[in-house]
Amino acid sequence: MITRREIDEREQLTIAPDGKPLAEQPRWRQDFPIDWPQDHYVARRDFTKFMVLTSFAFAFGQFWIVVENWLRQRRGQLPMQAIAKLNELAIGKSLVFAYPEAHDKCLLVRLGEQQFVAFGQECTHLACAVVPEPDKKRFLCPCHNGAFDLMTGKPLMGPPRRPLPRVTLEIRNDTIYATDVEVSTV
Repeated sequence: MITRREIDEREQLTIAPDGKPLAEQPRWRQDFPIDWPQDHYVARRDFTKFMVLTSFAFAFGQFWIVVENWLRQRRGQLPMQAIAKLNELAIGKSLVFAYPEAHDKCLLVRLGEQQFVAFGQECTHLACAVVPEPDKKRFLCPCHNGAFDLMTGKPLMGPPRRPLPRVTLEIRNDTIYATDVEVSTV
C-alpha cells in the first residue's frame, strides 16, 4: 500500500499529462511516473551513443560481407558432381539435387533439347523453397509471392532483392554435371 506521503513526493517529481493528481491516475501511472516533456526528451549523450552503436553495426555488417566473399573465393574449385543423364529429364521438367553439400538444395530445369539451367532452391528473401514454373518462365516463391527469372535467376517481383545462386553446368557423355556455384549480390 502506498502512503499519502509517497504520493505527495511523487507528485512533486512529475505531473500527469492530463493534470490530475497521481492518486486519481491509473495504476500503471504509479509505476511509470514520467511526464510528457521528459518522455520525448533525448539527451545529446544518449543520441551520440545510439549513433555510434548504429554506425558500428553497419560497419560490422559491411566487414562481414567482405569476409564472406573472401572465404568464398578462398575455398577454391568445387568438386564436379553428376546430376542426371540427358534422357532422364523431359523438356519443361525439373529435378531437385544437392550441390555442393547435402543440405544445399538446387533445381535443374530442362528448357530445350540441349538447354538446361540450375539454381539454388532457397529464396534469397527468407530461404523458402522456390518452385519452377517453366511455362511462365519463372521460379515462384510461394511464401511471399516472390518470383525469379527462369533464365537468369534475377528477382522479378515480390520482396526478394538478390538473385538466386546459379549452378554452373557442364554436359559430358550424355551426363549433366554441376561444376560451381555463382553467388551474385546484385
